[in-house]
Amino acid sequence: MSDPDPVIDTIGLQAILPHRYPFLMVDCVVEFDPGRRAVGVKNVTINEPCFQGHFPGRPIFPGVLIVEALAQLGGVLAIRSSNAGPSPVVYLTGIEKAKFRKPVLPGDQLRLEVEVSKCRPPFWKMRGKAFVGDRLVCEAESTAMVSREGDGD
Repeated sequence: MSDPDPVIDTIGLQAILPHRYPFLMVDCVVEFDPGRRAVGVKNVTINEPCFQGHFPGRPIFPGVLIVEALAQLGGVLAIRSSNAGPSPVVYLTGIEKAKFRKPVLPGDQLRLEVEVSKCRPPFWKMRGKAFVGDRLVCEAESTAMVSREGDGD
């Protein structure tokens, strides 16, 4: 069974997030419920630059990049759910309770799920989970602040 058509494709993500190759960690968003939840996909390929050193001969996708993918999806959810005006930017302000359950390998497809647990604009707290198939591989809570460009100075 394949994933549904994206509700936000890669081009749409680049219009929302400032991240670009090699640091854009979400390929598309397949479910989006403003202010509540988003589901995205990250296809992990052997061509990821991190595999040159993590680890040669035994490639494992770094846990910190899985957490980054969850944070980026959370950023999309926060930006698209808020009235931050033109050129909003999301600043990651915290990560808590990160747990890594199973290694992620080249060829795996990460299904990323984030849910808002608390929102007090401009601050957002979210719970994220990453799955390969139906196996939970990572979970973490993150906090972020949505700001207009330049407000973080």
